[in-house]
Amino acid sequence: MAGGPAKTAVGGSAPALPEGRYGTGRVQTSRRWRRWLFLAIALLVSGLIAWVAYVNLGSAPIDAERVAFSAKPGNAMEITLNVTRDDDNRPGVCVVRARDKTGAESGRKELLIPAGAKHNRITTTIKSIGEPVTADVFGCSYAIPRYLSTP
Repeated sequence: MAGGPAKTAVGGSAPALPEGRYGTGRVQTSRRWRRWLFLAIALLVSGLIAWVAYVNLGSAPIDAERVAFSAKPGNAMEITLNVTRDDDNRPGVCVVRARDKTGAESGRKELLIPAGAKHNRITTTIKSIGEPVTADVFGCSYAIPRYLSTP
């Protein structure tokens, strides 16, 4: 058994290990493939996140903006909204709602937006179960419920 310092490939010396006791030395494998794999996975995940953000946060094909609202007698609220859409040949639907002083929704109405102009101004009245203090647009869509469409 040799017990003295052993020469290394670089020319320095390191303590020699007893032969046969610890097996052969660990072979240094290239770790480049791990870096490329990590990079590929990171790019894939980043691309997926960007696509989901684009789909969910992109501009809506039909959108409505509240222009005015006013209280009406009998627990009702009148709301005026501007509807803008990308396809004026398709009818749409907007959901408007009234809110009470606690902020809870106290009335809701689905409003059919007929095909026609790209920009529409529509006024409607929402019935409320309590005294409403404000009205707003919940959202708009081209998916019209069957009971709102005309045959």
